[in-house]
Amino acid sequence: MKISDMNWLQVEQYLATDDRAVVPIGSTEQHAYLSLSVDSILSERVAADAALPLNIPVFPVLAYGITPYFMAYPGTVSLRTETYQNLLTDILDSLRSTGFKRILLVNGHGGNAPGLIAVNAWLEANPGCKVRIHNWWNAPKTFAKVKEIDPVASHASWMENFPCTRLAGVVQPDLQKPMVDLALMRTLGPTGVRELIGDGNFGGCYQRSDDDMNAVWSVAVEETRTLIDAL
Repeated sequence: MKISDMNWLQVEQYLATDDRAVVPIGSTEQHAYLSLSVDSILSERVAADAALPLNIPVFPVLAYGITPYFMAYPGTVSLRTETYQNLLTDILDSLRSTGFKRILLVNGHGGNAPGLIAVNAWLEANPGCKVRIHNWWNAPKTFAKVKEIDPVASHASWMENFPCTRLAGVVQPDLQKPMVDLALMRTLGPTGVRELIGDGNFGGCYQRSDDDMNAVWSVAVEETRTLIDAL
């Protein structure tokens, strides 16, 4: 269930018997021919689908993250690391103060990794709480399913191309893009990154069948649900 579909009275009633919550976190950044909100759309959807049968509330997605390397692509928004860490801390403080003590952060963006530092510091100051960060797209079972379908998969490639992240009227290239030199990319500034990767796909096919995507999604939802249930 989504917090946006609840009022405070219902939340208070829920907290009388359970203290778990799910917070999706994502990013607003280039994803080649897909939506700029891929990371936010997918983290929120996988969280909502996973939590629904458990009746655990899912908060609105945090749609901005750390992505300075894509700032040469219009539409990308990046937070400073300190800003992002402070934001996560404030969110966790608010949840704790209103009664949520067990929280799963469902992350959809690799650049948000510095958030773990803030979470660990927060847990040290709040020993009665439990917080876990779940990178849904590269969790063991989900990533194994991706590799089983097609081992060449990366940012803005087929593995992020779901019906909900496609844009009306936008045709995906019908080819498999060679993998970029990731080690080189990590040494470049935003302009250099754009010159190296071009349209934004790091490598791989741009789109696969919906059957393939449904197979990945089923594993991702079940893997996420198991973590929520175990909080």
